[in-house]
Amino acid sequence: MSVNNVVLEQTGPVLIVTINRPEKKNALTRAMYTDMARALADADNNDAVRVVLIQGCVEAFTAGNDLGDFLSEDLGLDSPVMTFLRQLVAFEKPLVAAVSGVAVGIGVTMLLHSDLVYIAKNAQLRLPFVNLALVPEAASSLLLPQVMGHQRASELLMLGDFFDAETARDYGIANETVDTDHIFEHALAKAESLAAKPLESLKYTKQLLKQSYRSDVEKRLHDEAILFAERLQSDEARDIMATFMGKA
Repeated sequence: MSVNNVVLEQTGPVLIVTINRPEKKNALTRAMYTDMARALADADNNDAVRVVLIQGCVEAFTAGNDLGDFLSEDLGLDSPVMTFLRQLVAFEKPLVAAVSGVAVGIGVTMLLHSDLVYIAKNAQLRLPFVNLALVPEAASSLLLPQVMGHQRASELLMLGDFFDAETARDYGIANETVDTDHIFEHALAKAESLAAKPLESLKYTKQLLKQSYRSDVEKRLHDEAILFAERLQSDEARDIMATFMGKA
């Protein structure tokens, strides 16, 4: 099934959510956020789904937000982006990500909410928020320092340069780097391995792993969203993004 460039395919107990807008490097629109949020909510309530695997295509996991669509949106706390992020945080079952090609912005920060992350050797990741005159989102300003330390998190968030798959693994964003030709089958095999285990034990284990900082994540998600929306309306951010779109 394909709806608004998000393809859902269930293989046994694994639901594969594929971001499928390759002509735009899988840039995300409001409709795509809505579809992904709904897919996660439905999966949590579907006994036939035990694990969700999120992936893109070989060339791109996602290039982040579709700026044209993004700038036309009211980024309130009930926006499609925020609905997706809250659903990502609340998701109770195991979540696996397979990353290949370009992963920008939300394409990196959503990995911080995944339980297992496998990254292809061709991957190029970036957190360009400051370069766009914005601030971090998806509670990344909280989670990145926890994962890799303050200095490394500052490097990724403040400089906003591209970094590669090996760096993502070494910094703790990914579990493993994988040959690009095998990334999707490798991630699916890991998802199927998880799906074969007792589901309630997996869900409780995930809950316990995240219990100590869950409320902090929810608060940071909220605080970042308010600042992000403010910065998005700034002349500085508008000018930078208008220039970017003019070059695209």
